[in-house]
Amino acid sequence: MQRQGSIGGSAAIRIRVTGGVLLVAHLTVVAWLMLRPLDVPWVTPPNLHPLAGIRADLALGWPQAARPIGEGLALLAPLGVLLPMAHGRLAVSPLASLLRTAAAATLLSLGIALLQTGVPGRVVDVDSMLLNTAGVILAHLLVVPAGRARLRRRETHEHAGAGTLTVQEELSQGRTPTIPRVGIAP
Repeated sequence: MQRQGSIGGSAAIRIRVTGGVLLVAHLTVVAWLMLRPLDVPWVTPPNLHPLAGIRADLALGWPQAARPIGEGLALLAPLGVLLPMAHGRLAVSPLASLLRTAAAATLLSLGIALLQTGVPGRVVDVDSMLLNTAGVILAHLLVVPAGRARLRRRETHEHAGAGTLTVQEELSQGRTPTIPRVGIAP
């Protein structure tokens, strides 16, 4: 029996499997990018003050600030789409989906930051965690509600097409007689 609110049949399996495979692939690339040691002559101190690094980037001007801010937003942004895709449910509150995805992204970003403390050449940056989470939220807001609405429309269109008879089919088969139900006496 199909769970209520999930995508029907083989489409649900395809979407979930595709989302899961892409999620694992993306997290593998992120781990490789963020957890490999860097061979640098010196390392900046950890940034534990929220928005301090972003302010410093913006003080350099927009052309110089666009790259580090864009990289921070883009690193985990695919999770905003891949996490709901791997979940595979259509009948989820948009706010609940957004909060669940943002929480998962925040925890993942925190985990990466904590793992980076043991990697040579890497330092903790609170701003990167904020930018990573903001990127996930933006990707989720831009893609997931429209995608779910499209899938819901397709699902209702398929169910509506499967449940209606054409006039020719109805006339050739006739109407099904309705027999009143009789209760059982005590």
